[in-house]
Amino acid sequence: MFSGIIEEIGIVEQINTSKNLSTLKVRAKKAIKGVKPGASIAVDGTCLTVTGIRNNVFTFDVMRESLLRTTLGSLKIKAKVNLERALVVNGRIDGHFVTGHVDAIGVIKDKVTETNYTDLRIGLTKDLARHIVPKGSVCLDGVSLTVGEVKKSYFSVYLIPFTKKETTLGSKKKGDKVNIETDILAKYIVNKN
Repeated sequence: MFSGIIEEIGIVEQINTSKNLSTLKVRAKKAIKGVKPGASIAVDGTCLTVTGIRNNVFTFDVMRESLLRTTLGSLKIKAKVNLERALVVNGRIDGHFVTGHVDAIGVIKDKVTETNYTDLRIGLTKDLARHIVPKGSVCLDGVSLTVGEVKKSYFSVYLIPFTKKETTLGSKKKGDKVNIETDILAKYIVNKN
């Protein structure tokens, strides 16, 4: 379980691909502290198990399902990824509850940038639409955000300067893909029957 509050931006150092599996190596500084093999780390919002740690580099095995259903399958060497360690429930919980189970890959339909204001407009499918509500929570590439506008073909999230600087969302542009995890509470409410 995660909060969607990104601890740092990691750098992809190596990707080894084999049948039905990729091994991903990501350099980190902050998010590596106190982590041991077997721990969960959210990489661009996708919950992965740490299989090794050496010289400030995480190793993850990424299975076929994750490669197909998230943006991890299209990562390249030197790509930047958002990193968050699993929650430790002994204090405040910022953001919202995030499972690290990506619901869909979204496409940025537009990016509106003004002084101290960025509006990312993410394409909205019928399946996602039932879990996206104005002022509700959504997680994009592991970042906990509040939904702004919801239109027929897209929903908006607004980035403050801090989020643009401290996550990979600030460098995203029109046409880029993002991992989307809808709010777990919305899923339970909609699917309670």
